[in-house]
Amino acid sequence: MKILVLESSGNKKGSSNLLAEGFIKGAKENGHEVTVYDVIRADIRPCLGCNHCGMNGPCVQKDDYENKLKGMIKAADMLVFVMPVYYYNWPAQLKTVIDRFYSFTTELAYMHKKTVLLTVAWDDTDTVFSVVEAYYRRICEYMQFEDCGIVLGGGCGTPSMTRSSGFVEKAFELGKTI
Repeated sequence: MKILVLESSGNKKGSSNLLAEGFIKGAKENGHEVTVYDVIRADIRPCLGCNHCGMNGPCVQKDDYENKLKGMIKAADMLVFVMPVYYYNWPAQLKTVIDRFYSFTTELAYMHKKTVLLTVAWDDTDTVFSVVEAYYRRICEYMQFEDCGIVLGGGCGTPSMTRSSGFVEKAFELGKTI
């Protein structure tokens, strides 16, 4: 299986990317091909809402999304969303990637992609991930994605906290089950 990991942390060595590393290691042990794409450092502009694409055509914006990432998404069998929680929600850069699904919503929905969510937060309360998880589940439903697992890493405010939390191991185990 071709897996596309979409990382969205400004900290390359941060907690969410530690979960990604664990997942990738497990997935590769299981024989999968894994590609990592750093959405933070890419030139991905927000959807303009111009409807030029008609939900099924080229976007008028000629940025990294249209020129590269869109093709990578189409070629992947699985998308892995990797993120730190920002103010109880998705980072803007990763949300922008999802907003740009608009330009090929029809085509993408019929591809029935598999997905995984790997996320961390400093906070470890019951509600810290509620919006993040609800949005992920709604996108999976709307886009006809198959949710293959979620790791919600509460109490992972620093890489050292994350390494000792057990969540990297959970991500690794999830990668091995794919």
